[in-house]
Amino acid sequence: MNTNQRSSKTAFRYAALVLAFMLTVSLLALVACRDKGVNHAAANDAEDRHSEGDGHDHGEGGHEHGGEVKLTPDAIARYGVKVEAASLYKLQPSFIAPARVAYNAESMAHVGTPLPGRVVDLAVRLGDRVKKGDALLIVESPELGEAQNDFLGKQIAAKAAESAVELAQGALDRAKGLYEETGGIALEEVKKREGELKAAQASLLTAQAAATASENKLHLLGMDQAAVEKLRSTGEVNPKFTIIAPLDGEVVEREVKFGELVNREKEALIVLADLSTLWVLADVPEARLPEIAIGADAWIHAGSLDPHRHEGQVSYIAPQIDPRTRTAAVRIVVKCEHGALRPGAFVQVEISKTDRNAEEPPPVVAVPEDAIQTVEGRSVVFVPVPKEENTFVERAVTVGKPVGGMVPVLSGLVEGEQFVAAGTFVMKAELGKSTAEHQH
Repeated sequence: MNTNQRSSKTAFRYAALVLAFMLTVSLLALVACRDKGVNHAAANDAEDRHSEGDGHDHGEGGHEHGGEVKLTPDAIARYGVKVEAASLYKLQPSFIAPARVAYNAESMAHVGTPLPGRVVDLAVRLGDRVKKGDALLIVESPELGEAQNDFLGKQIAAKAAESAVELAQGALDRAKGLYEETGGIALEEVKKREGELKAAQASLLTAQAAATASENKLHLLGMDQAAVEKLRSTGEVNPKFTIIAPLDGEVVEREVKFGELVNREKEALIVLADLSTLWVLADVPEARLPEIAIGADAWIHAGSLDPHRHEGQVSYIAPQIDPRTRTAAVRIVVKCEHGALRPGAFVQVEISKTDRNAEEPPPVVAVPEDAIQTVEGRSVVFVPVPKEENTFVERAVTVGKPVGGMVPVLSGLVEGEQFVAAGTFVMKAELGKSTAEHQH
């Protein structure tokens, strides 16, 4: 074979190798592109399934998407979810002042003893609730026994004086008869009998006055009329007396022990307080005083430990200003319905302004504070999704300053529109749970 033939064969082989290499590369590239497309489609499919909530447990809710929350009927009942229609309110402006809770001094009683003695029975403990007329304690008093003995003695003396008057009257009648009929007795003797009658009558008046005074003393020492009549009829001295509750209330202080000697100098053995109403004493700055009046509405906030908001009214505004703080004491009477307000506690009070010169505020849509939640820095309410039972969606709203537990909604909710008034915290929790699950 010559040189030209060998060169042609070599060139042919080289071209065949290049062509085979290019075909191989093209085939590999095609396979790679196909695999990439398959993987991308699978990833998109998985993402779609993830966004639909496949395989995820949403706890109390069902599928959440786009700010929607679906709750089970059990969750709605358990968390007190309530739906109401938005209404218009005239929210009077208000301001906040520091305050402290105190007993209602007009519904308290400091119970002492009217006479000295020894405590022989204690009927109540600290914290007990009593009714007016209930027994609190029993005291045995020598002074009471002496007063009863004196009463019995005065009663005997009064009866003896009555008998003496009867005898003197009889003696005078006989003397007059003898003198007028037979003259068998001297006129001087008749006059003597008249003098004896007058003396007996005077003694009777004195004895009766003493008996009345001794009876009055028993009343002052705490014996009622029934007890006095029993003593009068039986003559039995009982030095024990019962101290009773002067009003309905709770025993908030008990400064006495069994067997203790007590006397009048001790101001209070037991302190009773009616806790159905309390006083809240607010320190209101001098500049704020023209803005309030007797009867103004007020709301007491006791802090995070007490979720309830207590309503009351201003009942007294002190006429004097504290020279150190430049504040005046404002008293608010509040009903203690939940038992959470405790005398001595520090609270905040929101007082409604009653400036007579100010214009009446226009009505605005307002919702309870519990209806407003903050989601991603936005104020939102939750509204029912039409035709989807137990499903709610968040809606951004613009709100104003709360007044008395109500929040004015400036935009985002209109009068008559349905919204969730209570239980929104569980909806916010479900939204947060859903967001966290979708981010993994």
